[in-house]
Amino acid sequence: MTKEKFQIEFPIHASPAMLYQYFATPSGLGEWFADNVNSRGEMFTFMWDGSEEQAKLLSYKADDRAKFHWVDDEDENAFFEFKIQVDALTKDVSLIITDFAEEDELDEAKMLWENQIAELKHLIGA
Repeated sequence: MTKEKFQIEFPIHASPAMLYQYFATPSGLGEWFADNVNSRGEMFTFMWDGSEEQAKLLSYKADDRAKFHWVDDEDENAFFEFKIQVDALTKDVSLIITDFAEEDELDEAKMLWENQIAELKHLIGA
């Protein structure tokens, strides 16, 4: 089954530099995305309730974005990405999540991201 790409945009009241630390560093990701996160170079290990998954950091740009690929994902084209977008006029900051999910799991995947980002917003007081 092929995965479908989807994007969700979340308005966040935080500076891009502050927000970036929460999705591009192991300590930042460990505060809201997983129970614990370690990294060795471009390999990140995410731990939840005794299970762990590895993701490779594919690309990043400071204060802008970070793109990962789950090592165990058979779909070579699938990735998940955190991207900060700043409106040129209003200076409003949004976090855009890009991810892939199988068609029958799309709603569940979106809900998971909504819950995770709600946790992030709570953490940073946004």
